[in-house]
Amino acid sequence: MATNEQVARFGAVLGELHRLVRRRSTARAGRDPLPEAQVELLLLVRDTPGISGKEVAQRLGTAPNTVSTLVRDLTDAGLLARDRDPADRRVVRLRVTEAAHRRMADHQRHRTALLTEALADLDPAARDAILAAVPHLDTLLTTLRGHTRPEPAERDPRASGNPVAAAPPGAG
Repeated sequence: MATNEQVARFGAVLGELHRLVRRRSTARAGRDPLPEAQVELLLLVRDTPGISGKEVAQRLGTAPNTVSTLVRDLTDAGLLARDRDPADRRVVRLRVTEAAHRRMADHQRHRTALLTEALADLDPAARDAILAAVPHLDTLLTTLRGHTRPEPAERDPRASGNPVAAAPPGAG
């Protein structure tokens, strides 16, 4: 069984890897990065076309007014479209636009090129071990998606793994 220190290190490395790959991929594409919350919403809508704003808030564990702001900003940027639900005109259904699909595909191309170059710099055993871990990371992702998220008011920021959120009052 892994120790708490090993799991903490795994989480830290995973987070830093995500941030670095995101920054470098976006820089290679020659554009400013979207805020992480907008990316998360776009990915959810891409994978669940026709999802409502209320459903987005539930799935992301985000306040509905936050989702409304994100939707407005992404719509203004031409990356998200809102369609009235024909069965209930009060409900708005979301879908990503062609511009968003192009941007995501472009980002994926740059990310793949970046990772291909970085993996090529590793020794073959390390590269093979990393690539062999991908199915297990997919399984971990599926497992984590199955865990329910507490409501925002129930969350303890000290448990987030975010050292800023975990700092006691007056420490930051």
